[in-house]
Amino acid sequence: MCEGAVPRLGTTIHISALDGIINVNSLFTLAVFIGLAWNPHDQGNSLSQDPSCLAGSKVAEDLVAFHVYSFSCFLFSSLIALCLKQAIRLAKSAHFPTVLTLDLAVINKNALRFGYLVSAAGSVLGSVFLMLALINVVQIKLGVLGCGSMYTYGAVVPLVIFVPLGLLTYVCIVLYAFTR
Repeated sequence: MCEGAVPRLGTTIHISALDGIINVNSLFTLAVFIGLAWNPHDQGNSLSQDPSCLAGSKVAEDLVAFHVYSFSCFLFSSLIALCLKQAIRLAKSAHFPTVLTLDLAVINKNALRFGYLVSAAGSVLGSVFLMLALINVVQIKLGVLGCGSMYTYGAVVPLVIFVPLGLLTYVCIVLYAFTR
């Protein structure tokens, strides 16, 4: 560090934010595992009475693929967050003792921001893939979207409205925090 330069400090606030990312990703990962344990080829799965509305094997294949993609994105995001958390803990120095409840550490602020951004991107992609998997679950259970069932649309429409809206809010907050 240069003479007179102000050190960039990482605190327990950063660690708490990373813990939040890890906890949310863990819950979503659990949902993915539960989804993967479900057998979409079971004959008793569909509630649709019309044979032409039953989901084909392509929908079941997409269901599994989207679950795997979602899992890998959440795992990636959690691993990046864990690495950032560990880097902050390793950077703690004797020059910055614990003050009240704040643990201070010298960190590279740009690297921390980039790590947050990459971790958030993994969480967003994981959420998108989980939403797509849930759409396929609805098609298997209630009939394909092309049949026009009100129950199918009643389940899918709120999903494709509220999940992207929540993700947009999350991205805006992450980008706002990224610029501060």
